[in-house]
Amino acid sequence: MSDTKFAQEGMSFRQSVEHMVDHAIEIMELDDGLGEALKTCQSVIQVSFPIEINGRAEIFTGWRATHSAHRLPSKGGIRYAPIVDQDEVEALAALMTYKCAIVDVPFGGSKGGLVIDPAKYERHQIEAITRRFARELIGKGYLSPAKNVPAPDMGTGAREMGWMVDTYRQLFPDDINYLGSVTGKPVEHGGIRGRTEATGRGVQYALREFFRHGDEVKRTGLEGSLAGQRIIVQGLGNVGYHAAHFLQTEDDCRIVAIIERDGAIINPDGLDVESVHRHIREHGGVRDYPEASFQANGDEALELECDILIPAALEGVITSENADRIKAPLIAEAANGPITFKADAKLRERGVEIIPDAYCNAGGVIVSYFEWIRNLNHVRFGRIDKRFHEAQGQHIITAIEMATNTTVPEWLREKIARGANEFDLIRSGLDDSMRLALQDIIEKRREHERIDDYRMAAYVIAIEKIARSYLDIGY
Repeated sequence: MSDTKFAQEGMSFRQSVEHMVDHAIEIMELDDGLGEALKTCQSVIQVSFPIEINGRAEIFTGWRATHSAHRLPSKGGIRYAPIVDQDEVEALAALMTYKCAIVDVPFGGSKGGLVIDPAKYERHQIEAITRRFARELIGKGYLSPAKNVPAPDMGTGAREMGWMVDTYRQLFPDDINYLGSVTGKPVEHGGIRGRTEATGRGVQYALREFFRHGDEVKRTGLEGSLAGQRIIVQGLGNVGYHAAHFLQTEDDCRIVAIIERDGAIINPDGLDVESVHRHIREHGGVRDYPEASFQANGDEALELECDILIPAALEGVITSENADRIKAPLIAEAANGPITFKADAKLRERGVEIIPDAYCNAGGVIVSYFEWIRNLNHVRFGRIDKRFHEAQGQHIITAIEMATNTTVPEWLREKIARGANEFDLIRSGLDDSMRLALQDIIEKRREHERIDDYRMAAYVIAIEKIARSYLDIGY
């Protein structure tokens, strides 16, 4: 388990996050009281409940932590995993607070988790467990459109979010904003297209923006554009799959290795991400995938030659043990906390550049914000103005044709006269949010002489915004 790797380095995942925050607070020279207020998790609840499974009662234990309610609602996913504990949930809640601040999403930070291996239960059993967990959270004020809004995380998805929102609706049938109590729902039940891909898509947009800054690319020793860069992806779950898929199909990147639980597959000429994903679904892992060499020890594949390393699974996969053997000059943290505090220091000493998790994987909460707004507004994006913009585009085409006495080609006509639909607007909003946030991070690093990496720049930005709020309202 990844948190064990944190413990082996003398600190928990939560302590590792706090060390990062302590460094940022020191750089900013905040007073001790405010610093402690920023780090403290405001509330956490533990629930235990019985569910009948195959004729006998089984006890399930879960947590929901609210790190900060300086903005409401507090936001953060719910993960189902056998290794969930309170320390991890509190650390992830803190990360959510900083993440929302970095990308200018007006939420506080929260996180939840249930100790369960979903693979061991049938669909109807997972539904019963999820609905009961939701009732426990709702009854204690940790799930509502105004105060605390969960989303999917490791081990959960649209299905579980659908059950949760339906449970809330049953308990509060007169709340017209009930759909806003959960995000990441099925599209047919108040969800939004683009939410499932959002975190992986955000990783792609982060890398695209990074490669628009030639001086930053030069820091890494890399050259040119994003196209053609050799990428290793660790974890082909929802985040890793979408990041790898979009980088390969839309940016012409070469995915040279994919690491999964049963090992790694390697092909210097590039792997077909869609084909690998299909193989994993059919066979449960990457072993025996054709047109690639297999390496049973997947962790060793993290150390292969590549241009960009994307850890997209669990915490603590890069530690002080293997940090010196990592050859990638650029790491994009698609997972939460994939690099331990000590490993981070070692990598920075070697000049490895890291696009930090608190920014890099924020695509999910950005699109969750859009979904929440849509649910409260009770109208889909683009419904009011789509046809208006199509008509405006048609007028432009007519003007061009009249002025030039030519006919606009059909492919160009379609692009000019096409009004944006909701999916277009969601992707546009995500792209804009990721671009602007990285620009702020790069500018903060350049202007502050005590900041020499993107992670610290991101944390300083987040803490500046949160501290301003705390000072305004008191703490």
